[in-house]
Amino acid sequence: FKLATFRLPATHLITVLPGILIILLIRLDPRLHTPMYFFLSHLAFSDVSFSSVTVPKILMDLKASDKSISYVGCISQMYFFLLFACLDNFLLALMAYDRFVAICHPLHYTTIMREELCFLLVTGSWSFSCVHALLHTLLLSRLSFCTGNTIPNFFCDLPALLTLTCSDTSLNELVIFTEGGLVALLSLSAIFGSYVSIGATILKTPSIKRICKALSTCGSHLFVVFLYYGTVAIIYFFPSSNNSKIKDIIASVMYTVVTPMLNPFIYSLRNRDMKLALGILYKRVVIFAK
Repeated sequence: FKLATFRLPATHLITVLPGILIILLIRLDPRLHTPMYFFLSHLAFSDVSFSSVTVPKILMDLKASDKSISYVGCISQMYFFLLFACLDNFLLALMAYDRFVAICHPLHYTTIMREELCFLLVTGSWSFSCVHALLHTLLLSRLSFCTGNTIPNFFCDLPALLTLTCSDTSLNELVIFTEGGLVALLSLSAIFGSYVSIGATILKTPSIKRICKALSTCGSHLFVVFLYYGTVAIIYFFPSSNNSKIKDIIASVMYTVVTPMLNPFIYSLRNRDMKLALGILYKRVVIFAK
């Protein structure tokens, strides 16, 4: 396969380094050993991996004359892309549920969000994401492709690959519509239901203090949710004068480059605990260097 390469800024390090830093801070600081930061560490790892699936190949193609990718490489890239995209959906839903329990059931928070449950939820998310990616990959591998295909994108995306096959794709499209739609519906329902319950709880006894506390607790997560799902809604559901290929390219850039790059900054800049942990780590590094 040949990939249509587009000149993108070299933002891979900007995505990888803050994500790795967040994971290290959460692992090293005992005060961050809570369910919220446990889910955040997995989201940071997912974002780093998500970006690493596509961006290094893009940067290589910018310098190489041959923009092609092998069939095995293309299928592998698609598998990991689907895996981490699905995992992001579930982790955002888990973080919304964590905020729901913290605000709506604060007295029972430690009882409900116990370590065993958090580990089980994350393990289930990883397991289902792997099955989700494997299912679509196996269904795609049964199709036949003609030689000399060019993908109108900078990575191997499932919809783009389906347009190149000479085989019947009705089963693939059915699974994408049903199973893929179910994944998105479950995640969005969990997020929407959690924040509706949070809003209802706050409005029972409204006060400026409670509203500010809820915003400080949920603000970063809400911003990431709107960034993740909002860009897709704007691109695919709002009318535009651009053709569908341009829309697909913009959506791909938002998914693979922009959103993973911004997530670490959103959480670290808006979170006092993360900034405090970063300051302590910096002091330790300075002392060690001396």
